[in-house]
Amino acid sequence: MNSLLVAMRVSRYLPRTVVRAGAWAGSNVGWLRNGRDRQRLEENLRRVTGLSGRDLSRLSRKGMISAGRYYSEVLELPRISEAQADARVEIRNPEPTITHIHNSKGVVVVLSHSGNWDLLGYVTTRAIAPVTSVAEVLKPRELFETFVEMRARVGIRIYASEGSATFKSLLREARDGVERIYALVADRDMSGSGIEVEMWGQRVKVAPGPAALARAAQIPLIPVYVHYERIRGARRRAARFRWGLAMSFGPPIWPANFDGPGAVAAMTQEWAAWLADRIAEHPEDWHMLQRFGWVE
Repeated sequence: MNSLLVAMRVSRYLPRTVVRAGAWAGSNVGWLRNGRDRQRLEENLRRVTGLSGRDLSRLSRKGMISAGRYYSEVLELPRISEAQADARVEIRNPEPTITHIHNSKGVVVVLSHSGNWDLLGYVTTRAIAPVTSVAEVLKPRELFETFVEMRARVGIRIYASEGSATFKSLLREARDGVERIYALVADRDMSGSGIEVEMWGQRVKVAPGPAALARAAQIPLIPVYVHYERIRGARRRAARFRWGLAMSFGPPIWPANFDGPGAVAAMTQEWAAWLADRIAEHPEDWHMLQRFGWVE
């Protein structure tokens, strides 16, 4: 049986401190083993930061621990109350972006593999607008269905990532004029038809979906970055955790400002450039332990 599926089943019976300690220990063991995950993470971080040697090793250890923190929060999510979630997530610059979201009756939010987008969705779906997202179909299928059910409990609607059929479902929903956030993690292209953009002075391929959906539905596209931060005092007590999340909005990208066959590519370059700068500021929270779309 899949180890993550086992962990999701067992963790509900364990104290939260045990789940967190287990995730921390597993992250450190994975880093010390210097296996494929660490090697891929270090290669990605090297290209983002230019670091090497011990500096890169120290950063990759922080990155592995941050990724482990994310998984411990996923395991804990069914037990996180609304008040605890609200205390953990801080929206740094809510206006005028939230007003744009309400006025537009729908918005595409593009995210990177940073921080914890599940916890972000838990808070956002109540604080701003309901959230729809897309998830990779994991194996075994039971694992994917468990993730979908878990996210549904906190108000996030999930479509399986199944190519053009998924895009059509999202577009149909986005054209209904109902206030909703379409949150898409897009820094790693899973479609096989990625758009080539510049990030960190290098050419990479990222997902075309966010810009294509925003343009087809004529709703704004807004990049959002989330990273971990240490929290203290009353907020920490309310959160029941020493780590919180900081959420920042990037500048809205309006489809009406882009014309012609290159519109989707130009919109994609805008959000990619903004997210690249944010990832470079907090590289330890970019959980890119997989192959990334570097164009050699």
